[in-house]
Amino acid sequence: MPSYGFLSTHPPTRCGLASFNSLLAAHLTAGGTRGGVVRLTGRGDDQRALPDVVHTWAADAPAGWREAAAALNAFDVAIVQHEYGIYPGADGREVLPLLRQLTVPSIVVLHTVLSNPTAGQKSLLEQVVAEAGAVVTMTETARDRLLVGYRVEPAKVTVIPHGADDHAGLSAPRRTRPHLLTWGLLGPGKGIEWSLRALARLQDLDPTPTFTVAGRTHPKVIEHHGEAYRAGLHQLGAQLGVAHTVDYQSEYHDPAALGALIRSADVVLLPYDSREQVTSGVLVEAVAAGVPVVATPFPHAVELLTQGPGLLVPHGNPVALAKAIRRILTEPGLAARLAGRVRPAAAELRWPAVAARYDALAERLTTARPPVVSAAAA
Repeated sequence: MPSYGFLSTHPPTRCGLASFNSLLAAHLTAGGTRGGVVRLTGRGDDQRALPDVVHTWAADAPAGWREAAAALNAFDVAIVQHEYGIYPGADGREVLPLLRQLTVPSIVVLHTVLSNPTAGQKSLLEQVVAEAGAVVTMTETARDRLLVGYRVEPAKVTVIPHGADDHAGLSAPRRTRPHLLTWGLLGPGKGIEWSLRALARLQDLDPTPTFTVAGRTHPKVIEHHGEAYRAGLHQLGAQLGVAHTVDYQSEYHDPAALGALIRSADVVLLPYDSREQVTSGVLVEAVAAGVPVVATPFPHAVELLTQGPGLLVPHGNPVALAKAIRRILTEPGLAARLAGRVRPAAAELRWPAVAARYDALAERLTTARPPVVSAAAA
């Protein structure tokens, strides 16, 4: 198997991208395959490096891409996570000279494909795809958006799903009341306020549901606004009379604790405000675990939940959200039918299957690469 260099934010940074990269790296190197992470850090990040980090690219380092590229070139394949906000420069432009400096094949994983990018964002992404050996999107929606809205080579684009842990066999706490759940880094746009308003409309149920909101506030939100968003949620819950039924768990959950929490849920709520989100790790985890989901129609939810294990409701509509939750909790057999819709495809969402597809893509790139001819041989 080829060795892998990974470029991304990475733990102890806590964000969706860092978690994704950590899990992908762990599964691609699980069998003893050599690998190392080139970690991107920004202002305020914990600068401690985990053992798998071979180099740190600090966002404020002048031309930091040079040393980052050199570190990646020590491996057979570079896997580069792409998000506009993590690289230095306007729209993260410094990823481009890094890609051009690579002497090994690269796989660029696109976490965001905007339907209405600025001219700069569009040009940058087109150049990123042109420089990459291969590009991965995590949904068909993102692939279609990329091929229709950007000038890119279709043959370079492969769809590989996000990846989910296998929570089967994990014990879940016994609950006597219906349990609603959402998790992930908190911040405006997550739609927690819509869930609270929906919860207030379910107080006639017997027993009344409980709602767990698991996850810390997003570091970028804290940097600019402190804990004002979380405080506002507490205030709204009190005003609605549901504060006593909401459990805010602001600690970081390790995979086992998160798995037990997911398995204890009757419904996962994802009423995101975004109409652009083409990838949601939380959604994939919920679907793979077979827990019914109620979500707004952001692109990834439409792709996974249409005729799938959940219900879609309009954005910003707590009445529709409450109605969907009520159906799952009270309509005989509905929760089981929704959960059953994902079982045939669940194995494809597990991390081992996802890592195997990255392995196959990397193998294809390294096999197709022209042999290097030394100066002496020439």
